[in-house]
Amino acid sequence: MKLAAIQRRMARAVMTPLTRDERMRPNAPGGGSMRAEAAKFIKPNDRLTSFERLEIYNRQYWFRVLSGFAEDFPGLRAVLGERKFDAVSKAYLIDCPSESFTLRNLGARLEGWLRKHTAMLGDRAALAVDMARLEWADIDAFDGLAEPGLKQADLAKADPSKLRLKVQPYIHLLDLRYPVDDLLIEVRKDMDELNVASNAFSERQKKKRVRQVAALKPAEIFLCVHRVDEEVYFRRLEREEYAILAAIAAGKTLAKALDTAWTGTKISPADQRAHVQQWFQTWSSLGWFCHIDKNSKK
Repeated sequence: MKLAAIQRRMARAVMTPLTRDERMRPNAPGGGSMRAEAAKFIKPNDRLTSFERLEIYNRQYWFRVLSGFAEDFPGLRAVLGERKFDAVSKAYLIDCPSESFTLRNLGARLEGWLRKHTAMLGDRAALAVDMARLEWADIDAFDGLAEPGLKQADLAKADPSKLRLKVQPYIHLLDLRYPVDDLLIEVRKDMDELNVASNAFSERQKKKRVRQVAALKPAEIFLCVHRVDEEVYFRRLEREEYAILAAIAAGKTLAKALDTAWTGTKISPADQRAHVQQWFQTWSSLGWFCHIDKNSKK
């Protein structure tokens, strides 16, 4: 058997879901005996059978990916509760197994998966999706690609009717229904301050806070997840501010992006220019724009 074929068979076996009691399944992927499958590419030794040796890798794979997933999504775990989060984690990772060399990408497909499986989320589905979106944005913003930023002087020279900007690849613009940014900060603070003596009290406080947020009437919240000096920050945006940035990210010219901001706005025409100037000053100082695409014809 060639090395590539052995690697494929090994990967399929190792990534096979565990049984309820966290042991290796007796049946191989596609049918047949897992013991017979293991014997085809793993030798037994004087202590363990081929199946037992393979089971070690199978269990360690699942323990590691589930642990990594839980570490990446403490906010979602707080929203769903331990038991439901465990069920969601296993179902998601079976449907969307790791395809990367790094565990960092485990949650890349989580938002789309959750939207298709809202029945598993109960009456907190919308809150859970918001939290998952925020936590993935936080992961991606931390080490996502960054390009050389533009300065405010570069923008001042350009013709707004023709200018096209590009938002930094690591930035995520989120339209949310719940204040999950505040909730996630609180959850993380509890985790940082956790000790044995305060564990039970902390859990009660966390559950109480989640119930309070879940009980809120959904409302528009606009958020930018970005980074400064290798630290990730959550910045609330005004509706008009978000509209401009989202339009720019979608490839609109600066002029068209500005036009999108004022539909239904409460900002008076006299104050709109000042708001735009202030926003662009802030965005430029934070390096949110990375280059001008002069050849784009969108």
